[in-house]
Amino acid sequence: MKLYETLAADIARQIAQGVIREGEKIPSVRQTSQHHNLSVSTVIRAFLLLESQGVIESRPQSGYFVRRKPAVQASTAGDTAAPTGPADMARGETLDTSEFVLTTLRSINQGSVPLGSPYPDPASFPWARLNQHANSLARRAGQMGMTADLPPGNPELIRQIARRHLENGLPVDAGEIIITTGATEALNLCLQAVAPPGSVIAVESPTYYALLQAIERMRMQVVEIPTDPVAGIDLAALERAIDERGVAACMVMPNFQNPQGYQMSDERKRAMVEMLTRHDVPVIENDVYHELYYGDVHPTSLKNYDTRGLVLHCNSFSKTLSPASRIGWTLPGRYRAPVEKLKFLNTLNTPALPQLAIAEYLKNDGYDYHLRKLRKAYAQNASIMAAAVRRFFPRGTFVSTPMGGYLLWVNLPDGIQALELYARAQERGISIGAGNIFATGDAFQHCIRLNYSYPWTAEVEAAVRTLGLLATDLANCAPRKRANL
Repeated sequence: MKLYETLAADIARQIAQGVIREGEKIPSVRQTSQHHNLSVSTVIRAFLLLESQGVIESRPQSGYFVRRKPAVQASTAGDTAAPTGPADMARGETLDTSEFVLTTLRSINQGSVPLGSPYPDPASFPWARLNQHANSLARRAGQMGMTADLPPGNPELIRQIARRHLENGLPVDAGEIIITTGATEALNLCLQAVAPPGSVIAVESPTYYALLQAIERMRMQVVEIPTDPVAGIDLAALERAIDERGVAACMVMPNFQNPQGYQMSDERKRAMVEMLTRHDVPVIENDVYHELYYGDVHPTSLKNYDTRGLVLHCNSFSKTLSPASRIGWTLPGRYRAPVEKLKFLNTLNTPALPQLAIAEYLKNDGYDYHLRKLRKAYAQNASIMAAAVRRFFPRGTFVSTPMGGYLLWVNLPDGIQALELYARAQERGISIGAGNIFATGDAFQHCIRLNYSYPWTAEVEAAVRTLGLLATDLANCAPRKRANL
């Protein structure tokens, strides 16, 4: 067994023997690390494994406790079988990103300060109006035929999306639009359409972890392209990868990239599309933060420069209007037919009622006014959060300068491990996004991602101050650790 599996088995055995009883707190990540002479990341993997199996649970600001009715016990020391939780916690020594993200979201649901959330503050959305539209439409649901929600989607919503693109400077053919269950499905469908299993897919590094998961799930290979936190993906390195690795497709976020927040210039967007067109390589564009720009000018998309149908544009209303509705769309260019077929084969349809409710809102309820309020709030929060990080975190910390969206990328001084900071923050009821999950290797193990979409309250400021103190403590410990090696 791996080290984290052995540790999980030891803890589970102690619980089974009554050494640690139901409802009792288990030793902290730091105590366990010191006692067993293991790395913090190994201890975290063990705790996540036990939590996924229902043996222990995390309580904000308190630590980990033995569940009163554990659903599944960890394997004993003599077992050699793989763990049987909802997902294997790791492959080799690699952190299981899916379970890590789920654990973070669970902690947020239990009351943690949601700095690690990938989602915007739900209080910022017009739930009342959307619900009114949905209730009114539901009373007339009998008038909708059985095929009203089949691909490509509701005609009125498609018309409203096409109008939105036109108003933003991108004339599109409404017949190209396919409605999906959020942007995640759009990205997955497009990836399936452009490349078979075994293909090499190029991504930014760091990149949104869901893209890495999609590539792995479809049994494709990933090549990570160096990405500048201001300019974006290295086009020269991307072209070398196309020549040397036979890249079949690219997946990028040119506007307010998750996690770094940058916006590619129009010149680089045009150059990227022209270069990919020369090589006949499709690019899947994740543009979910497109409407959340801070400047006066609406950003362009890669789709603006596409002349051959090689840009598969993916978007959704989840970041701007209604994450619960899970309504997204794609403009898949020359790949429209296979994407529509895959949509039908994978999920058959997208529910009609949320599509109609959003279409009604777009027609009647001042979407632009709502977006202006969001942009203003997020831009203010970005400045406040960045200033707080610079004030409270140790010397040598660098923060990104996001041009839109609601995510701040923080580079910590050498010697501070993001996973260790994550563990200590979790014990104090604070969630963060550890940089480890945004790449396949360890290049960003000293980075964290912070969500600033929530109102800047005394609680949020105290959480950032606490993170700074924890990071300072880890920075001070780093020289002593190196001296003892």
